[in-house]
Amino acid sequence: MAVETLKSIPYYDIRIPSEWGVYRLEEIVKKPIVYGIVQAGVEVSDGVPYIKSTDVGGDINIDKLSRTSLEIAKKYKRSEVFPGDIVFSLRGNIGELSIVPYALSKANLTQGTARISVENTKADSRFVSYALKSSQVYKSIIKASKGSTFSEISLGELRRIQTALPSLSEQESIAKALSLMDEAINTNNHLIAQKELRKKWLMQNLLTGKKRLKGFCGEWREYSLGEMFSERNERETEGLTLLSIGQNGVYPQNQSVKKDTSNADKSKYKKICVGDIGYNTMRMWQGRSALSGLEGIVSPSYTIVRAKKGADALYFSYFFKTPKMVNLFWRNSQGLVGDTLNCKFKDFSIVKAILPQKEEQVAIARLLQKVDEEMNILRSKTEKLSDQKKWMMQVLLTGKKRLKIN
Repeated sequence: MAVETLKSIPYYDIRIPSEWGVYRLEEIVKKPIVYGIVQAGVEVSDGVPYIKSTDVGGDINIDKLSRTSLEIAKKYKRSEVFPGDIVFSLRGNIGELSIVPYALSKANLTQGTARISVENTKADSRFVSYALKSSQVYKSIIKASKGSTFSEISLGELRRIQTALPSLSEQESIAKALSLMDEAINTNNHLIAQKELRKKWLMQNLLTGKKRLKGFCGEWREYSLGEMFSERNERETEGLTLLSIGQNGVYPQNQSVKKDTSNADKSKYKKICVGDIGYNTMRMWQGRSALSGLEGIVSPSYTIVRAKKGADALYFSYFFKTPKMVNLFWRNSQGLVGDTLNCKFKDFSIVKAILPQKEEQVAIARLLQKVDEEMNILRSKTEKLSDQKKWMMQVLLTGKKRLKIN
């Protein structure tokens, strides 16, 4: 990347290179910006696919597109879309967009989406799609949106949205650089998805005994959870950190995105220690439990259990999330309706399960933990790549940094 450009012109609340141009969307399209079919009618399996607002935002999944009759599609030839066109959501998820893939040779839209068919002698479609996601343009899109029940942006307002364009060759270079970042992010997310499938397979097979790890052949036997756990009911609160328990872990309350609704008087709050499992007494049947790596206090609405000699807590932190156990917790919860069901320790303790000996529990748990660690590394990489892409968009789409054009 070269040095920053010195001369500049105003563009929204920033300044861009003087050799760039500022254009309304309606000035860079080869066809009018229009919305699509008002009434698509019944689903026609071999009909013409059409794109709804819920279909955009990332890659369009062609196999999941709804289809309308050829007769209805013919009435809306003005809103046909072809590969390379941008499909923009006008309502609901305003500003979400996708580029029509080359595998979708011909399709249409609904009333909630708009076609932006970029004139390729004036602009690069991929560049425009990134420009529409830039912070400056997105803010102007939201500002132009109206509605009390749900927000939407009119075609007139969308047509007047401005975007800054460098030369066509620079647009193509910027779009290519950002596309490479998207490919890296998508590749990494694909690896995460593969790891998630592997973990699901391992849990389905190892936690049920359908598959056994090498070196283990002992019989599994039935135990009640009361034989595996005891309840921790300590009320030591002084000097301990307030914690929250979510489906994915135990963490300090001050790191939660949720508002702190805890009582000022915490004398009835429960102590939780490292290695304990805490669960939401009214949500255990929804899988709301987690192994704690921290010591602190939690709301009285949680039940805290600690593993006995024959139980590995890490193993059970996975085991409690399996569909069979979640169903058993639901069946053993007390209450008339879903919102009042609760699984107190007396209910938890009588639940029975077929379990391996502790040594096999430990081996299974460590394998699942390793898969989790691998996924966390990949998720961290995705976050870093996403932050890098965000920075690139901020500087490349505004000309603060320039790419060398061959």
